[in-house]
Amino acid sequence: MGQEERIQNAYRGLGGKQTFYDGMITCSTLSGQAVCRLIWGMDRAETQDYLSAALAGIPEGFSGRLLEVPVGTGILTMPLYREMPEAEITCLDYSPEMLERAKCRSEGLSHVRFQQGDVGVLPFGDGSFDIVLSLNGFHAFPDKEAAWREIFRVLRPGGTFCGCFYVRGQNRRTDWLIRRLYVPKGWFTPPFETADSLGHRLEETFGPAKVRMVQSMASFVCRKAKEKHP
Repeated sequence: MGQEERIQNAYRGLGGKQTFYDGMITCSTLSGQAVCRLIWGMDRAETQDYLSAALAGIPEGFSGRLLEVPVGTGILTMPLYREMPEAEITCLDYSPEMLERAKCRSEGLSHVRFQQGDVGVLPFGDGSFDIVLSLNGFHAFPDKEAAWREIFRVLRPGGTFCGCFYVRGQNRRTDWLIRRLYVPKGWFTPPFETADSLGHRLEETFGPAKVRMVQSMASFVCRKAKEKHP
């Protein structure tokens, strides 16, 4: 079994009809709040804080081309996309189960399309998107270097890359639980960035970047400079 298939199988249960994953990612249910406190040391306000910082790269009334990878179940972004009817939005995920749940939330959103695929081999041309959004993805991607290269490639010069993911070195308990639970389960895949290494990578690869830390979650917004090369 390949690494990608292993991760897909690991998330299959979380992406099913039950709401545990959604409650955990939004810190909105009792079980989700318990996980947020135990694993991440966060309450709901802090969860909303890092998510808001990650989404800050999308301007109000955005009407360009946006790629979200991975889309997950769509719980974080489908409400936002309802407010962007002039945009052209592509949602990609490796897991068919996650895509199906996201599609169920997209009723009436004719400007949103869905595609199953691998972030390491994106099926889009160079400079296809004005914004690439990646929420809670990089800590799970099995080939992170390929993901960085592909996101850079499909983002147009001057475009925005924004999102959030786990970084190590901010909370010892979180790091221990990630190593002992999330990695063996296949939910997260090392190696992981640190806050410093992420800031350096974004600046060196894309250009000017803002990184905001909330516990072990790093939210970022950066712009791809026109003269940058991966």
